[in-house]
Amino acid sequence: QVPLVESGGGVVQAGGSLRLSCAASGAASGRSFNSFGMGWFQEAPGKEREFVAAVSWSAGITYLPDSVKGRFTISRDNAKNTVYLQMNSLKPEDTAVYYCAATKPYYRGSYYNTEAYLYWGQGTQVTVSS
Repeated sequence: QVPLVESGGGVVQAGGSLRLSCAASGAASGRSFNSFGMGWFQEAPGKEREFVAAVSWSAGITYLPDSVKGRFTISRDNAKNTVYLQMNSLKPEDTAVYYCAATKPYYRGSYYNTEAYLYWGQGTQVTVSS
């Protein structure tokens, strides 16, 4: 298991910013945090969980869908076992529960689908008011 704890959610006005954090408390099977690919997903009421951002375990390559490119940034601090999601220029349609997720160690594949991830946090609510 890789316990993941998200924080940083809240209520913000449209055009504002939030930074979400996801802390991994410990490692699974002796693996270090930097061996896990990390991702963020959003789930709005009545909708499926959607990919928001990911960062690979090796070169720290980032992946973001067009809907958030230029507004969201994902980064990781392996020394702190933490991944961040910086969200700028927030829109009301960004309102959702945001989940942090981790892949299996040394994962090679697409990061865009929920099936790529083995471990999930409990989620943090982001509400953007118009």
